[in-house]
Amino acid sequence: MADIQRISLDEVVLHFAELEDPRSTINLRHPLISVVVIALMAVLAGASGPTAIAKWAVLKEEFLLNAMNLPNGIPRKDVFRRVLMALRPGAFQACFVNWLKSLRATAAAATGVEQPVLAVDGKTARRSHDRKNGLGALHSVSVWASEFGLSLGQVACAEKSNEITAIPELLRLVDLKGAIITIDAMGTQKAIAAQIIEGEADYVLALKGNQETLHQAVIDHIDEQLEGDLAQAREHVTIEKDHGREEMRTYLQLPAPKSLPGFTPWKGLKTIGVVTSRCLRDGNETIEIRYYISSLAMGVKRFARAVRGHWGIENTCHWVLDVTCREDESRIREKALRENFAWLNRFTLSLLKQHPVRDSLAMKRRSCGWNENFLLEVLIGATL
Repeated sequence: MADIQRISLDEVVLHFAELEDPRSTINLRHPLISVVVIALMAVLAGASGPTAIAKWAVLKEEFLLNAMNLPNGIPRKDVFRRVLMALRPGAFQACFVNWLKSLRATAAAATGVEQPVLAVDGKTARRSHDRKNGLGALHSVSVWASEFGLSLGQVACAEKSNEITAIPELLRLVDLKGAIITIDAMGTQKAIAAQIIEGEADYVLALKGNQETLHQAVIDHIDEQLEGDLAQAREHVTIEKDHGREEMRTYLQLPAPKSLPGFTPWKGLKTIGVVTSRCLRDGNETIEIRYYISSLAMGVKRFARAVRGHWGIENTCHWVLDVTCREDESRIREKALRENFAWLNRFTLSLLKQHPVRDSLAMKRRSCGWNENFLLEVLIGATL
């Protein structure tokens, strides 16, 4: 069994072979890759910081010594802390690129989804600030493949900056080809739309006041069409009922007229759309209307899938990170450490979602802590 476990972890170790060790060679006692892989496994098992990683490693000492290269025993918590502080987040995340490509290909084959929805959205770790030292809370932007349950990349927004500068950097980390990229109104920028088209992908971008002229022009055009015969429009309606709530969503898609003010600078623009959500709960009705521009050709069900896929990042990624990983409660305050840990949370969430057992994510994490073979199954994506 020990030989099987070592062989299994050898597959994981290969992903980090090119990771440069940022530590001084003086008194270097623990291999970098072993420290990183232990941290990854511990986070899968529920660890939320360097102290928890070290505690888990001590409890799993026999397993780790048999399965990994640890010539000087189990590292202490200071080792895990220093390594995750010293690793540059970009270099650390780059090690996962090939791993993610493999996971994405497997998920695509399993789901049959040919044009996945990649939702781009930001999230703040609200308690990660350090006011005493002038450090604001970590706000990062990530890409979530809704149908696959995969986090494909993450970039932290710089201090005194916003998502507009982080999104282009994030998109450069991800293979966009053949996907539908969805972004909320903050990222509805001409340069970002052009970058997506150049990456051989399509976009569905939300409109709000930051694109006031275009937003109002889309509203006016759709209102004008609603007063006519809607000959070119396509409509799709969905109704969902659960927990005493009924929600009806109406998706309306139209060709984008070339006379639309501001049409020309938006590379690839082909269609516009509006989604009207009517929610009835406890006898109270609320209505919400959202407008979009898109490079998708006419096909209202595909437009609806893209919009729904974007909303999924809140429910299947951000909400889970807060409830299962307790990310919103994290008090990790060192810049690189908190960013690297945020990425470990997203990547381990992705691994857990790929495992076929029909347990909750919280139960899967517990199982990773309880059973080494289950942990390895989640890591390598195969049954031992």
